[in-house]
Amino acid sequence: MKFSRSVIAPWLGAALLATVSANAWAQADEARAKRIAGGSCFLCHGANGESTSEVFPRLAGQNAEYIAKQLAAYKSGQRKSTAMADMVAKLTPDEMLALGRYYEKMTPPKEAAKDPQLAGMGQYIYHQGNKFSGVPACASCHGANGEGQANLPRLASQIPGYTLTQLKQFNKRDRTNDNAVMHMVAEKMTELEMASVAEYLGGK
Repeated sequence: MKFSRSVIAPWLGAALLATVSANAWAQADEARAKRIAGGSCFLCHGANGESTSEVFPRLAGQNAEYIAKQLAAYKSGQRKSTAMADMVAKLTPDEMLALGRYYEKMTPPKEAAKDPQLAGMGQYIYHQGNKFSGVPACASCHGANGEGQANLPRLASQIPGYTLTQLKQFNKRDRTNDNAVMHMVAEKMTELEMASVAEYLGGK
């Protein structure tokens, strides 16, 4: 089947216009996210999402949809944080996703595990679980390399102390905005197991 130029030209023009418009919106969103990050987020999370404090998570390389999901949870009150509630109060869903995409493009810092033996134990639990206590392999949801997917967090290169804190909160059900699976998993983990998995992931 052949198409005349009169049919093809408008179609190509529309496609080109759509591409240009999409690129323009993407650039606008990134510029807006950069302004927001530079205005407040950097104070705790670092200029490039590279937080060095176990109180504040690294955002560099984190999955965009997961970041947007957490920001929405802070805004609705499903996830508790006085500091974050104030920060997200005026953010729109579009801005939350734009921030997610902004940080997702960044490369998280790489650091070797400070305690190789503890990390070795964590590697086993992360990939194999603990059949004696019923702890499942973390990799079954979070991926072999700890990079997560869509609404699930990237755990690789996260500060161990921060990951440990979150596991403890799931264990005690102090953190309730994510699915019940994490409650069932974390409540079976000992503090040593949590610390070892966090140490392993921090060095990924």
